[in-house]
Amino acid sequence: MVDSYSDLTGRRLIRSMQTLMSNPLAGRIPDVVDAWRMVASRRQFEGRIPLAALARLRGSLVDTDGEVSFTLSFGTDAMRQPFVELQVHAQLPLECQRSLRRFLQPVRLVQRLGLIRDEADEAALAEGYEPLLVPADGQLCLADLVEDELILALPVVPVAPDAEVVEREFAPTAEERAQANPFAVLAGLKKK
Repeated sequence: MVDSYSDLTGRRLIRSMQTLMSNPLAGRIPDVVDAWRMVASRRQFEGRIPLAALARLRGSLVDTDGEVSFTLSFGTDAMRQPFVELQVHAQLPLECQRSLRRFLQPVRLVQRLGLIRDEADEAALAEGYEPLLVPADGQLCLADLVEDELILALPVVPVAPDAEVVEREFAPTAEERAQANPFAVLAGLKKK
């Protein structure tokens, strides 16, 4: 079955019903928006995305139980800089590298992305803005913005807050001490 509709730019699009039904954002927010139109109209989107729908993030998670809630607000600041502000809240299921048990990593972030058309525009961004290079056609995938921020929020080494600290002293062996002594070679030569 095929369905046709108009996107936010007024273009007629045709999409299969199966694609619409498999899209976790269908019926809630558009998949893709024109960034410049969203800025001009100061649009805001709120929604939830199941963790299972975030393909690039899934490989870093223990499982895909749960969802991400987010708010995306488009606008311009006092300096007329276009931006999108993301507020993301999630509980990411990770594996503790100390205990090898599953734990939930809370993620609460607010990130303001300065929308730029060219990489040279990055230098003009005010402090507190991260650059977001908008494609020439102005199209942004909202779910990708949320997923990118979650990937960046992942800890390099996940450790549960309640994991016990492993403290153990490892005394070097006599052989290791001899190898670490720079004069051990000289002592050996002197004996000859």
